[in-house]
Amino acid sequence: MEIELAAETIGHIGSFPVTNTLVVTWFTTILLSTLAILSTRKVAMVPSGLQNIFEFVMETGYQMTEDLAHSRAAAFFPLIMTFFLFIITSNWLGLLPGFGTIGFHEIHNGKEVFIPYLRSINADLNSTLALALVSVITTHILALKYLGLWEYLKKWISLNPIFLFVGILELVGEFTKVVSLSFRLFGNIFAGEVVLSTIAGIFAFVVPLPFYFLEIIVGFVQAAVFMMLTLTFLVLLTSKHGEH
Repeated sequence: MEIELAAETIGHIGSFPVTNTLVVTWFTTILLSTLAILSTRKVAMVPSGLQNIFEFVMETGYQMTEDLAHSRAAAFFPLIMTFFLFIITSNWLGLLPGFGTIGFHEIHNGKEVFIPYLRSINADLNSTLALALVSVITTHILALKYLGLWEYLKKWISLNPIFLFVGILELVGEFTKVVSLSFRLFGNIFAGEVVLSTIAGIFAFVVPLPFYFLEIIVGFVQAAVFMMLTLTFLVLLTSKHGEH
């Protein structure tokens, strides 16, 4: 089966194209919102069920955030935990039966191509680029909040030629963060999608199972890496010179 690099359009809302990854993005958002409502609908002092699971995840994530961000943990935690939950959920959803295998055929340039209805969100570079932009832009907004305009500008601008050169290099580094975050996540998930499609196309049963378990681990690791990198960028950028 041929693997397309770009997400495929499966329909339109008016003139707006709806891709298979966009559909999964909507579903992931609805799923996480529903789980959040169900787990907090009847909060008990002694947690059980969904509340117990989510409390464990949140407490573990908050403790890690507090270890790095200290007093800023409460402000950083909602952002990084949202990244983690959204990315890991979308990564694992992409491993379910039907993703990449159920769809329809279309004729493109005289050639019949298969268009799947569902595809992993992070196998679409548009999705990972959007996540990276949100991460970097929010980091700078929070840096302005904690440092103030003058201290923020001092990170990039200086009358000292050496510090000015370093500031320019750091400013260029902010743009490379977007590339790094987006391509790292996209590359790993897209590669996994290609491997699974290839193996499943050759061997129908049993043989693909170890690769699915591997992708479960990769999905978790990539979500954790994106979260930790965002947290690290937040801590560094919101710290005054000499604090880190």
